[in-house]
Amino acid sequence: MEIYIVGGAVRDELLGRPVVDRDYVVVGATPETMLAKGFKPVGRDFPVFLHPETHEEYALARTERKTGHGYHGFTFHAAPEVTLAQDLARRDLTINAMARGTDGALVDPFGGQQDLAARVLRHVGPAFAEDPVRVLRLARFAARFADFSVAPETLALMRGMVAAGEVDHLVPERVWQEVARGLMEDRPSRMFEVLRECGALARLLPEVDALFGVPQRADYHPEVDTGIHTLMVIDEAATRGYALPVRFAGLTHDLGKATTPADVLPRHIGHEIRSLALVEALCERLRVPTDCRDLARLTARYHGDVHRSADLRAATIVSLLEKTDALRRPERFRQLLQACQADYNGRAGWQQRPYASPERLLEALVAVNAVNAGKIAASCADKSNIPERIHAARVEAVRAALKESREEQQ
Repeated sequence: MEIYIVGGAVRDELLGRPVVDRDYVVVGATPETMLAKGFKPVGRDFPVFLHPETHEEYALARTERKTGHGYHGFTFHAAPEVTLAQDLARRDLTINAMARGTDGALVDPFGGQQDLAARVLRHVGPAFAEDPVRVLRLARFAARFADFSVAPETLALMRGMVAAGEVDHLVPERVWQEVARGLMEDRPSRMFEVLRECGALARLLPEVDALFGVPQRADYHPEVDTGIHTLMVIDEAATRGYALPVRFAGLTHDLGKATTPADVLPRHIGHEIRSLALVEALCERLRVPTDCRDLARLTARYHGDVHRSADLRAATIVSLLEKTDALRRPERFRQLLQACQADYNGRAGWQQRPYASPERLLEALVAVNAVNAGKIAASCADKSNIPERIHAARVEAVRAALKESREEQQ
């Protein structure tokens, strides 16, 4: 029985990156051997065990065979005679197909170390084409290792997988899982660039793919189309360390621009309403979690109003706060402002440009929260007047707060 550290831990160690998780492969053992040593079984599809002390995962060396379409279309064979080289051969990329033994020796049968040095993402072998999830995983690695290129032969293989319809068999939950992980990488735009280059973006996220080639407003760097702007937005959100819901909102905030009639371009009148409908359809299809879906809907619908906050009257600002449920959900409202910040600064040369809307709207929110709604309600003889009275008081509070703010700046 031999034990090896495999995959990402070996790759990250060679790159000098922090090693967070360690995965182990056990060669020459049976499930009975593992149980006798105190390991706890956890694998359903193939034998995986938890170490009795460290609780790290140890998997028996295995091979796999394609039996159907999609991610689940495989059968696995784990037995003592399966070698380490056979186990590594089933992995996706050469940089993930290395192992290190207990003696510290590196096992690298597919040139992973060389590809690390060359900054190349390359598939291990033709079996890559059997699992469509690997298209998403490679794109996600491109977002993590932004200075890596995709080997031409690997890109060609991915295009063939898309053309063969393999990615069409991916289940929505797995697509969302990989997209979410990619959005949380250092340079998420790279994921979508790679997916678009191999044709998978049009199959998995057609609403996003449709943005490329759609012109922006003339005063928003017309040489940069809406698709490129969207990628700049999610990179800006990543640079600022924003949470997943904010990054997803940045990805989807402009979807409606792809449906703007050609005769009104580069204007995009009413695109917020169209964006909202497309966001809802995308979220339903991919079964996007509620927090990401709700923020994406708010951002699609109201980002234009947030951007125009300096021109809005106090009554309109109060209506905006009420429609976005800012009083009851202030943290989500702050995330909406973060998504708008990323949208505003996600343009060439605008990264450091001052953006006053968040501060202005947060000042308005403080003023609205200071209004004693209970006291107003108690003073109303006619209870049907309560909502109107509260709204009017909030408008006056915002008007006074923003006036004081302007006077302080002068």
